[in-house]
Order: sequence, then structure tokens, then C-alpha cells
Amino acid sequence: RNYKMWQTDSWRNFTAKHIPDYPDQEHLSEVEKTLGNFPPLVFAGEVRSLKQSLADVAEGNGFLLQGGDCAESFSEFHADNIRDTFRVILQMAVILTSGANLPVVKLGRMAGQFAKPRSSKTETINGVELPSYTGDIINDINFDPDKRQPNPERMLKAYSQAASTLNLLRAFADGGYADLRHVNSWNMGFVKSGPQGERYRHLAHQIQESLNFMEALGINSTNTPQLRRVHYYTSHEALLLPYEEALTRVDSTSGDVYNTSAHFVWIGDRTRFKDSAHVEFCRGIKNPIGIKCGPSLDPDELMALLDILNPKNEAGRITLIARFGHDKVETYLPKLIRKVKSEGRTVVWSCDPMHGNTIKSSNGIKTRPFDRIIDEVKQNIQIHKSENSRIGGIHLEMTGQNVTECTGGLDHISEADLTDRYRTHCDPRLNANQAIELAFLIADELKTNGH
Repeated sequence: RNYKMWQTDSWRNFTAKHIPDYPDQEHLSEVEKTLGNFPPLVFAGEVRSLKQSLADVAEGNGFLLQGGDCAESFSEFHADNIRDTFRVILQMAVILTSGANLPVVKLGRMAGQFAKPRSSKTETINGVELPSYTGDIINDINFDPDKRQPNPERMLKAYSQAASTLNLLRAFADGGYADLRHVNSWNMGFVKSGPQGERYRHLAHQIQESLNFMEALGINSTNTPQLRRVHYYTSHEALLLPYEEALTRVDSTSGDVYNTSAHFVWIGDRTRFKDSAHVEFCRGIKNPIGIKCGPSLDPDELMALLDILNPKNEAGRITLIARFGHDKVETYLPKLIRKVKSEGRTVVWSCDPMHGNTIKSSNGIKTRPFDRIIDEVKQNIQIHKSENSRIGGIHLEMTGQNVTECTGGLDHISEADLTDRYRTHCDPRLNANQAIELAFLIADELKTNGH
């Protein structure tokens, strides 16, 4: 294998797992050509500024908040849903800023999170076997023989939905919706009664007082753009490589190659292995790359991946997203941290407390208990502290909608409540209140541990 010569399509000579078998290859090629002529969704300059911000996080001068849908759907595509998730991410960012005393990098799992790897290729219901649902960009969630066939046409719909989503996000980030005053008044609105709520109230009031103080000095959102607008970036798993390749472009100003489908893409726990097509693809693009780190990742294997993906050890290039489960963090995370430290690698360490904590409730519905999610985050922060390392971020599946998918939290969602508003197309997500509560608890933990 010639690792030297990277091309946008060199991944095709490697082992490609979790990529659908399209029945009509000619149709696939047509769609790839069409996509190849579409305008980029994100721009090289934006990607470079995200990488710089992530380099700051790696050096301890920032915190990464990555959150959004488990899998975006065509059917739930609605301006309100995008706005509500964006709003919750802003609210969380303000709370985390006050806890960590650091700028927070806001990275949405949106405008492209359409493909999902599944453990089983097929699904059988009442004796009928069909391909598994692998995300709206590939096939349909409805159990129907025609709709479950992978259809390339869906990539065009995904592109157009991603473009509209980005258009809205850019307007929100820039148009006053992100004004710190608004965001904090939303936080004040969340604050609950009772002893838990007391801590939240305290933090929200502190932020309010800081804003009042700045205003008294004449610093306000009319004369200080930083208070009025935010930098907001997008990310998704780089899973469907034909789509990612079609949106990969040479930047006219630098001559570098960027994947313009998102600012940041990650390699999933199931596609990061030696000779993986996904690793080969990500090797050649200049975007920051995430690597999901689960229990099966051996420290030496991680070093081999870093050699391929970040041979020059550039700061901001790699984010390691640890997803072990609350009962396994202590076994696996310290080994990876020690290896990364002893080899002198520069990475951002992020904690994904969602993916290792999925269980089936007594009524057979997938859920994630809120207390296990909190537990995994706390252990992450403490392990980094004891290893003399630093947690740099958090990676969440969450929505701005008032769903009932994860149990627990201040709203006391029980297993019986799950059927009320269970809408996810894939895994259970935190709802708006649970996400904001989690942000307060993390802010608290970061303060206690002298982040």
C-alpha cells in the first residue's frame, strides 16, 4: 500500500466498513458528480479558525462543547428544532464559560449528521428480513422493502438540508439571537426551585452581575460584537465516504484540501482500524479530526492512528473522544492518557458520556440514565486531574426539544415516561433541561477541580 500518495478517492483501495452496497452503481456515480459540482457547505477559512481554537483548547486555553442530534432526520427538519438546539448549546456554553473561566468552542452535531453505523446489517420483523436503517442519507426508517434499499438520491436531499441548516445557524450566530443578555435570561428561566436549583441560580446571577458591571463600563452588545455574536461550527461522523469525497475541495487560497461538508469530522469507534478507508480519507483533509475511543482501542493502536492522521503532531488537529461507559472509564482511560503523554502527543481530550451508557429499560426501550452520564463525566475530570492531564471538552447527544428519552434529571423522567415523547431516530438524547442541568454540574465539577 502506498501511503504516500493521498488522493480524494484513495480510500477506495482500503477496507471500507459500514458503507452501503448501492444496487445501482451508475446512479451513485451520477449523484457523486452532481454533488461534486455543488458549492461548498463550509469554507476553508472557517475550518482554519476552528483548528486554531482547538489548538488553544489543547493548550488549556479553551473548552470544547460538541453537541446535537444522534441522527438528523428529513422528517423532523424544522427551523424551530434547529433554533432550539442552537439555543441550548449557547446556554450550556455560557454556563461552562463561567465554570471553567475559559472561552468555549461551540461545535454542533448538525448540518450533516445523517449516517449511522449499525451493529447488524439487516433487521428482521415478523420473518421479513430487510437492510437495517442506517440514517436518512442512506435509506428510510420505515420498514418497507423499497425504502430500505440504499438510495444515492438521498445524498442530494441531505446536502440541501445541511445547506438550509447552516444558513439558519449563520443567521442566528450573527444576528443578535446569540446576544449574551438573551442567553443568560434564558438560563435564569431554566433555574429550578429546590436545593439543586439554588446552585444554578447562584451561577446565573453571577453571570448577570458580570454583564451589569461591563455595561456600567460602557461595554455592551451594541459596541462589542463579541457579546452579540458567536462563532459556531458544525461536525458529523465522516461515515458515508462517497458523500464526503464529493464535497472535498482544493482551497484556492492555500492549495490545501478541505472536506467542505463540515468544519470537523470524526472517525467512529467501528471504523478506526488499521487499513480503514475512513482513516485513509481523513488522513488527507486539513479539517480537525475526532477519533472515538472505546474499550476496544489499544494504546499502541491509538499511536499508530495518530502517526497516520497527525504525523507532524499539530495542535488542534486531533480530538480524542472517550466513550467507555461509567463502569469502564477507570479501566481504560488512564492507559490511553499515559500513552499519549509519554509519547508527547498534542490532543484535545473530550468526554462522550452518552455512547457507553445506553441500556434497555424494563419496557424494552433504549435509554440512558442521567446519573450514569453525570458519573462518567465526573470520573473523566477526576482521572485527568490525577494523571496530570486535562479534560478539554464534552461530546453530547442532545436536542432542544422537550423529549423523554433519557431517564432522570431534575424533571425526574421515569422509565414509564419514556413512551411520552420518544422521538429519536437512533439513540436516546438529553432534552433541553437535562442538557442545561448537565452543564451546571460540569461547570461545578470544573470549578471544584481547579480547571
